[in-house]
Amino acid sequence: MSETDSIFDNPAVISNDRLGAAVCAPALSQTSVSFEFFPPTSDKIAVQLWGAIVRLAPLKPEFVSVTYGAGGSTRERTFDTVQRILRDTDLIPAAHLTCVGDSRGEVDDAARRYWDAGVRHVVALRGDPPEGADKFEAPKDGYAYASDLVDGLKRVADFEISVAAYPEGHPEATSLENDLDNLKRKIDAGASRAMTQFFFDVDLFLRFRDRAAAAGIDVPIVPGILPVTNYARLVDFSARCGASLPEWLARLFDGLDDDPETRRLISGWVAIEQCRRLIANGVRDFHFYTLNRAELTRAICHALGIRAGLALPGATAQ
Repeated sequence: MSETDSIFDNPAVISNDRLGAAVCAPALSQTSVSFEFFPPTSDKIAVQLWGAIVRLAPLKPEFVSVTYGAGGSTRERTFDTVQRILRDTDLIPAAHLTCVGDSRGEVDDAARRYWDAGVRHVVALRGDPPEGADKFEAPKDGYAYASDLVDGLKRVADFEISVAAYPEGHPEATSLENDLDNLKRKIDAGASRAMTQFFFDVDLFLRFRDRAAAAGIDVPIVPGILPVTNYARLVDFSARCGASLPEWLARLFDGLDDDPETRRLISGWVAIEQCRRLIANGVRDFHFYTLNRAELTRAICHALGIRAGLALPGATAQ
């Protein structure tokens, strides 16, 4: 059995010692994590969000990011959430900014507002089309591409900038090569990290990482990990964003629509095994799409050896 095979591929030949070593191997690695949240749209979601932040903060993530709704629909809620994280925790927040809906001057003003508030990290995205629009169109006098946005942010202040990467290619890209060229432009404009769209086929990520390195992209390519909380919703979401779902994943969740407890157990196992295989292939950084829920992400991190009170490499307090 190779190092990257699943520990469940041939359990009959695995001794107790080898099984324990395989399961616990990630805990021996120097891993770093970051978490993504979305701003609340109601008092109930606000309580859920802050509960998740409080539960995950002791894991000392490298940073936590807060998303930005299409067309700036959550602009103030994003800012308020980031400001509260700065004020009430030791976490390092990263604010999402997009090209959608605003002129360059308006985006630059938003960036200065974040800088003045103490935010030093921005996740720069082109952004999804506004609700009701079929495709993205740059606003008048606005940023047309994420690479332009990165360049503009760097002109505003010396932000640390993360950008998006797509192991299977952006849905609007004409080819994988074109998509990789676009990522290279974002890095050349000043981004220091790329975080991927979620995926479930580890080999997809590894091939993408190799192609990025061959294209001269030498910044960290951080895999985006999405713990599955609702498979039916995941199918719809994947169709919109162009991420494939392997057939084995459908088999695992088949028949669990009305069994949330079993779903959570399967979800945790899938993500732990995914991360373990990535670690076996040299990955040391992970970005978790938490969906404002702490339970699965915290359990996965625990299995990776990331425990409350243990400092992570590169993590610093505010």
